[in-house]
Amino acid sequence: MFRQLRTRLLQKHRTMSYPNGPTPELPPRFAGRPVLSTAACQDDCSRCISTCPTGAIRRRDDGSLQLDMGLCLFCRVCEKACPHGAVCFSREYQLATAMREDLIVTGDAADAANAKNEPAARLFSRSLKLRQVSAGGCNACEADSSVLTTLAWDIGRFGIQFVASPRHADGLLITGPVTENMRLALKKTYDAVPDPKIVIAVGACAISGGTYADHPEQHNGAMAVVPVDLFIPGCPPHPLTILDGLLRFLGRV
Repeated sequence: MFRQLRTRLLQKHRTMSYPNGPTPELPPRFAGRPVLSTAACQDDCSRCISTCPTGAIRRRDDGSLQLDMGLCLFCRVCEKACPHGAVCFSREYQLATAMREDLIVTGDAADAANAKNEPAARLFSRSLKLRQVSAGGCNACEADSSVLTTLAWDIGRFGIQFVASPRHADGLLITGPVTENMRLALKKTYDAVPDPKIVIAVGACAISGGTYADHPEQHNGAMAVVPVDLFIPGCPPHPLTILDGLLRFLGRV
């Protein structure tokens, strides 16, 4: 015990200062908000569309491209397939939105959409208890959500905590595509959370079904079962993307 205490003292303060300090360093291969170049895109080329494993990219009636971050796996296959550089992934980590339609990226715009929820900011800005529900997830989004409770991220300093019982929660943080075996469990968990309550969908699976979209044994995400107040895209989202989404949702940044 004393050895552990001594080691902890030698480590000193390890919690990052974000959002009041510098943004944590992102890995070199980090894929952020997609950027679509209308000028570079060629109408006779559809390589990005044909290579996308989830159909996240499509061509609009005016010939321009649009990309649905709610479906996107951020695998960068489209970026590699495009010979004209019309699709690329930026370093922008602010991806969370309050509206599902705001996950649609078009043209060259790369601004972060609004994620603030006024009622949630008024009620939960200083204390938010979440029950995490893995509705058939692969454990990637679950792991990146759990990382936020570690010493370096310390999400508890913002008053945000994960709790064991929905009876003690202010809302749900859902991961996974909502498999048929988890549909009723998710609905019962949602019903057990006292009003007023919120729901946060984390990851492509929880938003749209992800790579399992339209499979008969799942329900294409949380919206098929419960209302969703915040969408955090990614496969999985980086912990910084999740943290930023939660803080913007609560009006803390």
